[in-house]
Amino acid sequence: MSIHYVCRHCGHKVGTLEGKVVDTEKLGFNHLTNEERTSFIQYAEDGSMSVNVICEDCQEALERNPDFHQYSTFIQ
Repeated sequence: MSIHYVCRHCGHKVGTLEGKVVDTEKLGFNHLTNEERTSFIQYAEDGSMSVNVICEDCQEALERNPDFHQYSTFIQ
């Protein structure tokens, strides 16, 4: 099972966790509401997962431009 972390704004691959069994509780997924899980986590047919996160570059852009928070994506 692979878990791919991808920036939700620019699509940059932040990282990947590989393992036969991954404890999602240790990753903190149990703290997400059902709505947040639906929004942040996508499951592929091969059993892998993609988790939407924010990369460092996009986080810096959000900090410099707080009005960008109103957009689901701000990268043109």
